[in-house]
Amino acid sequence: MGRILLGILLGAILAPAALLCWLEFGHVPVAVTDQPLPLESTLTSIPLHARIQQELANTPPLPSDGNNLVAGAEIYRDQCAACHGLHGKPSSFGSHMYPPAPPLWEKHENNDVVGVSDDPAYGTYWKVANGIRLTGMPSFKRVLTNTQIWQVSMLLAAADKPLPPAAVDILRGKASSGSESTAIVASVNAK
Repeated sequence: MGRILLGILLGAILAPAALLCWLEFGHVPVAVTDQPLPLESTLTSIPLHARIQQELANTPPLPSDGNNLVAGAEIYRDQCAACHGLHGKPSSFGSHMYPPAPPLWEKHENNDVVGVSDDPAYGTYWKVANGIRLTGMPSFKRVLTNTQIWQVSMLLAAADKPLPPAAVDILRGKASSGSESTAIVASVNAK
């Protein structure tokens, strides 16, 4: 009986000590180029999906109309494209992040899903608003309004559907926003 207790006691001391040494001596894969830990994606995706389901808002408070989709395209171009790329123009560094920032305007390799169009808009809303720890995905709840977050979320949910031509132009990097166009015209007229 004494040996069993000694084994349990040593195990309770040695296991945390070994873990502490592993952490202290820098052997944990923390660089983007390191191989992921076993089950790392599973251990992070399960609580993420559970949290989104817990806090979900079932339906967007805005209509998914042309105006909101064009506004979402402008927000995407200004806030998201640096990491996720534009349509036909991948990000120069998004694929080098860990995990890689998904290109949101390209079809998945194994099916016809475009970006996160298979996710409900409320799931994308949660991710944009709150960010995702350890992924490089920041929280935008202090950068964008709730309306803007919904607009970009609805746009991404509709990525596999026909979009208004103005939104497509913005997402291809061809058009400036209406407010920018108005400002340019106003400055030219002022001269």
